Amino acid sequence: MSRSSESQHGTGDILILSCIPLIMVLGNSMLIPVLPTISSQLHISSFQVSLLITLFSISAGLIIPIAGILSDRFGRKWVIVPALFIYGAGGLLTGLAAIWNGGQYDWMLAGRILQGLGAAGTAPIAMALVSDLFNNDERSRVLGIIEASNGMGKVISPILGSLLALIAWYALFFLFPIFCVAIALAVWFFIHEKENREPPPLSQYGKSLSQTWKRQGGWLLVAFLAGAVTLFILFGVLFYLSNFLENRYGLTGVPKGLVLAIPLLAMSGVSYFSGSHIREKTSLMKRLIIIGLASIALGMGLVPLISNTYLLLTVLIIIGAGSGLVLPCLNILITSAVGSKERGIITSLYGSVRFLGVAMGPPTFSALAPYKWWLFLGTATLAGGTVLLCLWFLKQPEGIRGKGGQIRLYMRHSLRSSDSTTS
Repeated sequence: MSRSSESQHGTGDILILSCIPLIMVLGNSMLIPVLPTISSQLHISSFQVSLLITLFSISAGLIIPIAGILSDRFGRKWVIVPALFIYGAGGLLTGLAAIWNGGQYDWMLAGRILQGLGAAGTAPIAMALVSDLFNNDERSRVLGIIEASNGMGKVISPILGSLLALIAWYALFFLFPIFCVAIALAVWFFIHEKENREPPPLSQYGKSLSQTWKRQGGWLLVAFLAGAVTLFILFGVLFYLSNFLENRYGLTGVPKGLVLAIPLLAMSGVSYFSGSHIREKTSLMKRLIIIGLASIALGMGLVPLISNTYLLLTVLIIIGAGSGLVLPCLNILITSAVGSKERGIITSLYGSVRFLGVAMGPPTFSALAPYKWWLFLGTATLAGGTVLLCLWFLKQPEGIRGKGGQIRLYMRHSLRSSDSTTS
């Protein structure tokens, strides 16, 4: 895309695109401070209430690859806009189920699954759309804003969820249709993507994807794992912290939402800073990913040793900041190092494993909460092992080296530069 074409996409476009991951992240994070209340109101266990997050994330994770294929073939907007309407409809169904005859848990789960199906076509496809619209340093900056918006959604959502719970614990579900319809209309009328998309036959598309994975699959798998581990730990810790604050200190409502927002604010701030400064410098991105994962591993290892609440919050800020280093760097590596024809499906697969990481966090932390030492030392080991994989595999493909503001992949077994260079 030329410089002149880039200039057509200004602040308004970035603002609209940033709202897509923000509304997506509200789908899980806004529920976290309200989960204990839902558990008591519906008389269900902690594990059962965690399924309201898990089933949302699993359904999204399973459908995201299909959404990516559709976006590659028919256009990003044709996936994002209907997905937002489905997302809003799922929120409406969940809210109606919550007030129907004292609360219908099974129908609430159905509504959350429907929301997850809609979420599959939102933020992951928005990442691919950003990579289509912007190039080079501008792409890095906007992807950093997108991840910061994701993080800011996590900051705002526990506070917003707590505020809405002052009206009624189910009020937050009725917010989704309003937000989703507004954002869908803004995307449809104000975002202009390229119209000359010519989808290849599915057989050719699959072959191209297979070749991309054959050339780059090693480091992509590690990058996917890093994203899933980061969000698995982050959402597991938030779920654990929500119950901890209520059970130990009786902290509920807005005060609890404010405390939950502290590590997420650290994540959001670091995401914006790192996204604004890495500028597709791949050696720097690798270092930041490793530092971020090491910070998460250190923080998780320290948690069971700490009894002071203020020290605990400090460690959680370290974990949040580490997440803010990892996620924007992964976004830029993955979206910039694959060709435009495969970008939708690759970013969707990455979004899928991110959602599955989120899905596994709350139920795992709920089930292992009585075994505090095993839980936190085990997750610390998981993050530490991912650091070692990143040290090896993000280095071995000789790289992922940057030149002239664009990422080029030079694979060890490539014989021709034309085979190893991606857009």
